[in-house]
Amino acid sequence: MKQILTLGVLVLFTALVSAQSDPTWMRYSSISPDGKTIVFTFKGDLYKVASTGGTAVALTMHEAHDFMPVWSHDSKTIAFASDRFGNFDIFTISVNGGEAKRVTYHSAQEYPYDFTQDDKNIVFGSSRMDLASNRQFPTGSMPELYSVGVNGGRPTQLLTTPAEDVKVSKDGSKWIYHDKKGGENIWRKHHTSAITRDIWVYDVKASKHTKITSFNGE
Repeated sequence: MKQILTLGVLVLFTALVSAQSDPTWMRYSSISPDGKTIVFTFKGDLYKVASTGGTAVALTMHEAHDFMPVWSHDSKTIAFASDRFGNFDIFTISVNGGEAKRVTYHSAQEYPYDFTQDDKNIVFGSSRMDLASNRQFPTGSMPELYSVGVNGGRPTQLLTTPAEDVKVSKDGSKWIYHDKKGGENIWRKHHTSAITRDIWVYDVKASKHTKITSFNGE
């Protein structure tokens, strides 16, 4: 019996060591605009590592869940989502670390997508308040698109229709994004159906949406 227990402890210890030396579940990797640094999420905290490789260094160490890092265009600031106050709000932190600064305060979940080209605002998604004229009203699973100043303040609604993972062009005239047609899990593999996401381009000046993908999957 003692030998069996000893063997069990050794197996467990080996598994733990292996998990530490070969970690998995590293997600939401985001490379800096200057190409020098990658920030990613691991076990609910943000880590950074040189794009050439090396030892990852923790940017956040908090009991809450921090994820979805997004870089400012000057490669100095990172916006991310954290549930430090119950729901996911948007925070910013310097690439050199330090204290994270809370930017949004709404009770709805909020997820950062990009900085505007001048780095003065953060574009994010949230199900705050849809327009009554929108056919998807009042479904909470269908987010709207907003922007908020990097120092906080009153957000501005950009789109009332779902637009996720938005990236803004250099001149700000176009946004590329995923749509959202239903409650499809983004981590589900090999799924094809009428509700999988497509990629669109939004022309800000013309207020025109153009779909650029046709594959019946994510």
